[in-house]
Amino acid sequence: MRTEYFRFAGAFELESGETLAPVTVAYETYGILNETRSNAILILHALSGDAHAAGFHEGDAGAGWWDEMIGPGKAFDTGRYFIICSNVLGGCRGTTGPSSINPASGRRFDLDFPLITISDIVRIQERLIDHLGIDRLLAVAGGSMGGMQGLEWLARRPERLGSAILIATAARHSPQQIAFNEVGRQAIMADPLWREGRYDGRPPAKGLAVARMIGHITYMSESSMAGKFGRRVGDRGRSHRFSAGFEVEEYLHHKGRRFVERFDANSYLYLTHALDTYDLGRGRDLADALRGVSARVLLLAFKSDWLYPAAQSREIARACKRAGIDATYCEIDSSWGHDAFLLEIAEQSHLIRHFLNRVVPARDGKGGGA
Repeated sequence: MRTEYFRFAGAFELESGETLAPVTVAYETYGILNETRSNAILILHALSGDAHAAGFHEGDAGAGWWDEMIGPGKAFDTGRYFIICSNVLGGCRGTTGPSSINPASGRRFDLDFPLITISDIVRIQERLIDHLGIDRLLAVAGGSMGGMQGLEWLARRPERLGSAILIATAARHSPQQIAFNEVGRQAIMADPLWREGRYDGRPPAKGLAVARMIGHITYMSESSMAGKFGRRVGDRGRSHRFSAGFEVEEYLHHKGRRFVERFDANSYLYLTHALDTYDLGRGRDLADALRGVSARVLLLAFKSDWLYPAAQSREIARACKRAGIDATYCEIDSSWGHDAFLLEIAEQSHLIRHFLNRVVPARDGKGGGA
C-alpha cells in the first residue's frame, strides 16, 4: 500500500472564521471504485489513527490499524467496496496540522495553527470525496472520534450518505471524558520541552508519553487489565525508585515511548480540544439535529467500555428512532473495554456484513460491487 496526497490551494474557511491555505490531505484507498461510483465507504479514524487503515507499507513490520476489518472477504470487503481512509485535519501523519509548515512564515505552524472542530474535519473529508469524483458515499464508518465524524456527516451532509456505522462513540463528551483529556493536555504543557508549543527538534516526550499512558488506562477495562497483567512482575526491573516493576507499568511505559515516536504533541492538544467541544445537537435535542436523515444507521457499543459507555450509544439510537431513522443498535459483550472496536473482530465483522448487505444486497451471492 502507499499513501496518496490531495492538495487544494484555495482558502478553506474554518468554523471559527479563520482560514487555512493550502491544505494537504493524506489518504489511502483499497478496492476498486465501480462504474457508477456507488460503492465507496469512508473509514473514519480515532484520535491516534491515520490514513493507513489496512495493508502494509514497504518496510513496515505491522499492518494498518484496522487491517483485520478491511480486505477481501472481510467486514469491509474490498472485493465489493471501494474503501477510503484519510488522516484528519490537525493530524500529524500527512494532513495539514500544527506540525506542518506555515507558508506565511516558512516555519512550523505550532500554536499559530487555528483551533479546529469535528465539523472542520468532516468538511475537509468532503473536499477529498469531491476530488475523487464521488457524489454519494455508500457508508461512513468509524469508532470513537471516528464515530463522532460519522455523526457529523449524518447531520451535515445526509444527502451524501447511504448509511453510517458508528462504533463506541458519543454525541458529546461527558465531564469525565473531558477531564481525562484535560489531564493529558496538562501533562504535555507541563513538560519543560513543550515551550509554549514551539519545540521543533526536541518534542515534549515525557509529557506526551504520560498523556498516552493515561489514555491507555481508559481504553482498557478492569477485567482486561487483570487478565493481561494481573500483579505479575515484569522482566525489566524497576523503572524508578517508586516502581514495583509490575508488567502493567512496563506496558504503559512502552506504549508511551512508542506513541512519542509517531505522534505530535500539538496535534494531541488540537484534536482532544476538537473532541471535547463537539456537540451534535449544538444546543438542540439530538433528534432535531438528525431529523430528515434517510441513511440507515448501525450503532455498536461494548458492555465493558467505560470511556465511551454503552449508554451514550443508546442515547444516539433513541434520538435516531425519534427522528424516524432506520437505526439498529447492538451491544457486544466484550471484556476489552474501549479497545474492543479494534480487537473484537469476529462479532463486529458479522454485524457489519449483515448491515451492509441490507444497504446493498450482494448480487446473486457473488458480491460483484455495490
